Amino acid sequence: MSQNIKPIQGDKLRGADKLARIPVKVIPSEHLPKKPQWIRSKISDPEEIKRIQRLLRQQKLHTVCEEAACPNLPQCFGSGTATFMIMGDICTRRCPFCDVAHGRPLALDADEPMHLAETVARLNLNYVVITSVDRDDLVDGGAQHFVDCITAIRTHSPETRIEILVPDFRGRMPLALDILSRCPPDVFNHNIETVPRLYKAMRPGSDYQHSLNLLQQFKQRCPDILTKCGLMVGLGEIEAEVLALLNDLKDHAVDLVTIGQYLQPSPAHAPIQRFVDPAEFQRYQTHGKHLQFFNLWSAPMVRSSYFADKQYFGENLPVF
Repeated sequence: MSQNIKPIQGDKLRGADKLARIPVKVIPSEHLPKKPQWIRSKISDPEEIKRIQRLLRQQKLHTVCEEAACPNLPQCFGSGTATFMIMGDICTRRCPFCDVAHGRPLALDADEPMHLAETVARLNLNYVVITSVDRDDLVDGGAQHFVDCITAIRTHSPETRIEILVPDFRGRMPLALDILSRCPPDVFNHNIETVPRLYKAMRPGSDYQHSLNLLQQFKQRCPDILTKCGLMVGLGEIEAEVLALLNDLKDHAVDLVTIGQYLQPSPAHAPIQRFVDPAEFQRYQTHGKHLQFFNLWSAPMVRSSYFADKQYFGENLPVF
């Protein structure tokens, strides 16, 4: 599709079409690099995965596990867990590391909160993560829809812990935070993704300091709620930049942190600059302990929502 043609509402742009208008162009890779031996996904029950997928389709729900091509999908689905992606499967941003489609989203589904709550109850989840695409087309960025989902889940499953992984609410942060603070989750998560030097290339339309402020200002409104932030390495950052980023997160009252290896979804996406050695991940873990985060997990296969319940309860980094 030509970059001069305005996408039709509901159409999905992927690959080169999605990335045609970002400021720092991506040169497509000839092939995906071979993964080192320390990056391996675990095999799980394929029939259980299919069962959960059928249930999600019946309820017209999406998971970020599927849309973002998460490498941990087999294990999460196989154990009966998922991170739900609300407000559709079309994002208004064009981040080159992400496999979620770009375009003009459809209107919000007013029945989605109820469908989500019913699914959480049917899967008997004790801990659920709710994330979303960016919805720059909405006045509140989708904050009220998050609250509607939280309310519906707590009505059907009052014992279930709820973590929300929110977009940056660009241009509407005060309104969004006012809405969310009236019905807060158990964990407020926002991924900063990468170091500030790489923002123009990797997070076009976003701002590093804005993301820090979002986390800090939610904490000021809801001091008893844990805040959380995730980032990827292997996009071109250096170790000193990651350490400085961790210092910034601590200065902005973040409690939980996840650090994992970026994996390129396709040859059209931002290329992997390096596979980070496990020893470097361990140094980030050590630095996080020194800064006294409530819990920091740093390892190649760590993802923002993977074993989120275990991190919430203060458990040590799992063996991947």
